Amino acid sequence: MKTSFAVKALGALLLVSTLGACAPLMIAGVAGTAMVASDRRTSGAQLEDESIELRAQARIRDNLGERVHVNVTSFNRQVLLTGEVTAEKDRQAVLQLVERIENVKAVVNELAVMPLSNLSERSNDLLIVAKVKASFVDSRDLFASAFKVVTERGTVYLMGRVTQREATSATQVTRNVSGVNKVVRLFEIISEDELRNLLPPPPAPADAAKPAK
Repeated sequence: MKTSFAVKALGALLLVSTLGACAPLMIAGVAGTAMVASDRRTSGAQLEDESIELRAQARIRDNLGERVHVNVTSFNRQVLLTGEVTAEKDRQAVLQLVERIENVKAVVNELAVMPLSNLSERSNDLLIVAKVKASFVDSRDLFASAFKVVTERGTVYLMGRVTQREATSATQVTRNVSGVNKVVRLFEIISEDELRNLLPPPPAPADAAKPAK
């Protein structure tokens, strides 16, 4: 199972690199314990987050062009900005552009003022994302796609609607992945009862489906 997922993860990594995508990457999987991965946001929230990301990237591109490298990740309307800008004024300009987007609830500005990262550095970040997601799949107590993973220069940002137990486990798993320098948690913490309500009901026993004779 682990080998199969690793092949899929690397395939996804190559596809994302080919398309010129940024470090955020979602990889869904099914663990050996039959935990079916699912996004815990509503479908409406997912569409809204996608819209926020697209509008933010368009505004940044139109106003700042190629002189900045900015990744925009939205989860339940909380927006994470990562990447590099060469001047503090550009860092503030990006923040203001994103804060003005409709439905944005909060912005976490993690942009670094420094030279822009190169293709090799960005590819390494993508590989770290793939390894973190693969480690989540291997873990028996985590739903891999309940998490959104973003990596910039070896710093891993974890987002998602998770319990405190899941947050602690995911953080420890991520810290043990090679190449990870730091873990930043941006979780929305929910209770165990809330988690149970989000999960699909267990399948009925096979005998229960047979008609009575």
